[in-house]
Amino acid sequence: MEIFIEKVKEVLQAVLPITFLVIILHLTLTPLPGIEFPRFLMGAFIIILGLSIFLFGVDIGITPIGNFLGRGIARSNSLKFVLVMGLFLGFFISIAEPDLIILANQVSEVTSDAIPSMVLLVVVSIGIGILMTTGLFRIVYQFPLNKSFTIIYGLILVLSVFSTTDLFAIAFDASGATTGALTVPFMLALAMGVSSLNHNSKASEEDSFGLVGVASSGAILGVLVLGLFTGERGLTGELVVNATEYTSWIKPFTDVVPHLALETLISIAPIFAIFIGYQLLAKKKLSVQEFKQALLGIVYLYIGLVLFLTGVNAGFLNVGRQIGMMIGDLESQIPVLVVGLLLGLVVILAEPAVYVLTHQIEDVTHGSVKRSIVLIFLSIGVGLAVFLSVLRIIVPAIQLWHYLLPGFALSIWLSYKVPSLFVGMAFDAGGVASGPMTATFILAFIQGVAEITPGANVLLDGFGMIAMVAMMPIVSLQLLGALYQRKSKKEAV
Repeated sequence: MEIFIEKVKEVLQAVLPITFLVIILHLTLTPLPGIEFPRFLMGAFIIILGLSIFLFGVDIGITPIGNFLGRGIARSNSLKFVLVMGLFLGFFISIAEPDLIILANQVSEVTSDAIPSMVLLVVVSIGIGILMTTGLFRIVYQFPLNKSFTIIYGLILVLSVFSTTDLFAIAFDASGATTGALTVPFMLALAMGVSSLNHNSKASEEDSFGLVGVASSGAILGVLVLGLFTGERGLTGELVVNATEYTSWIKPFTDVVPHLALETLISIAPIFAIFIGYQLLAKKKLSVQEFKQALLGIVYLYIGLVLFLTGVNAGFLNVGRQIGMMIGDLESQIPVLVVGLLLGLVVILAEPAVYVLTHQIEDVTHGSVKRSIVLIFLSIGVGLAVFLSVLRIIVPAIQLWHYLLPGFALSIWLSYKVPSLFVGMAFDAGGVASGPMTATFILAFIQGVAEITPGANVLLDGFGMIAMVAMMPIVSLQLLGALYQRKSKKEAV
């Protein structure tokens, strides 16, 4: 029960800042019409309940399963086994990630199903599976992390030149969306399980980070490769916002539950099957008590995920888009920039996966890198990311690659200048920063601004914000690493 209460506190920190900000906007700049405000509050309540149950399930189920499978993979001493397990686990843990499901549904909706949600889910999950396997091999063979990212992002740069520009923003958004509340704890546990068997304790600490960053780049590669084969160019997007569709604020929630319950069951079933199969075949099994607790965790995870997706789809998305459109339609452009900055500053302090990572950073570094300092650097980075995303919409001359190319180039350069431990932390942070609140409310807000802004395209300009949120923490945490290194050198003198 104590664990669940702790999760409720984490989720309240995640949802309440945005909820209060919407209440203030509703009472001042953007009064929501009809039933939209009570619908939003109902959605917030369901999201709090669902995400709390979901994270409780992750804590007692997915994290122990990740550690269990990670140790089993490392003990096998079989490259074929590492290959097969990496591909299967990466694919199925990704396809069940709530943030990615939400993004895929939004892409499908905005493009009028020109890019079906299931196609995007499968392509991204294949990329995650391949790159997660690559990340596990990197840990086993202790290949330098900075060289790994140099090769990966070099390949991404080449593919970006030849792939369709319509999918560029979606590709980078998918990278951020696929590392959320489900995948991050699992990958961190998997990386710790594999790296813990390394007899070199320093190398083990460094290798416990980086898998999330490597795996998430697979999403970018997957979507860019899709662009090579589809050859679709000139896609246009249209945002549908209907504030008068429902007369009851309860009905939107009851309408989506059956579909989401089935969709979620299909997504989670493979994870359940892999765990059961491995438990039956493994030489060193979980105890009966541990096995039962893991199964119970999967049940909680399922219930929480259905509730969370219900709150998002029926309560948050429509309101986020409406607020974006109303603020974006004001005469002055200053309010939309300020609101974007505020959303970025508060959302990172609230993402559940960020708490998982920052606690692990403090534990692995034995308290030498304080989680409070990490949170400050992350908050500033993400606040700037959302601010710059809004600026890109209202200034047509600014393209997404104008941010991403120098940003990732700087990230790669810094990876050769800062301690290796900070490289893994930074690229992992890039993934975890873009969690449930980013993939739902803030993305919907950005799409609303893009829809209402003259000359903007909701497909090309409404996406790309998650990519910015994923990139800025990489830069900010490596800058923290540079400061940490400088301080250490001074103390040593």
